[in-house]
Amino acid sequence: MATGSREDPYRNFRFRIEIDGINVASFADATIPDTSTEAVAYREGTDPIHERKLSGLNKFGNITLKKGLTDSMDLYNWRKNVEDTGAIKARKSISIVLVDEEGNDKSRWDVVQAWPVKYSPSGLSAKANEVLIESLDIVHEGITRTK
Repeated sequence: MATGSREDPYRNFRFRIEIDGINVASFADATIPDTSTEAVAYREGTDPIHERKLSGLNKFGNITLKKGLTDSMDLYNWRKNVEDTGAIKARKSISIVLVDEEGNDKSRWDVVQAWPVKYSPSGLSAKANEVLIESLDIVHEGITRTK
């Protein structure tokens, strides 16, 4: 029988999002973007049967944030700023912070040069009973897990 302390994995339902200059109480869903590096095939002329793999461009997936619609216009205004003036002055840093059951920060992903490419509220229906959700898709230029 093994001895020592047991380490359970963290649960995914307690988190917060920090966005430069935007104070949003909470989000219902947030994606942690993936990262990948392209493999570039290369074959030297003197090697007729083997190709080598070189590292190519790094790619970063989008972040999607979803929350219940409230009176706050912060997320919409951030997207509208991109529509009106472009992304150059709308770029922000974002942190996605995983919180444990006691409220302690356990993991943190820092995202740089982020800006929204899509804003969409959910549909309306007089027969429905759901909360109206606003969704924001965000592109960025890098993510680092710092904790």
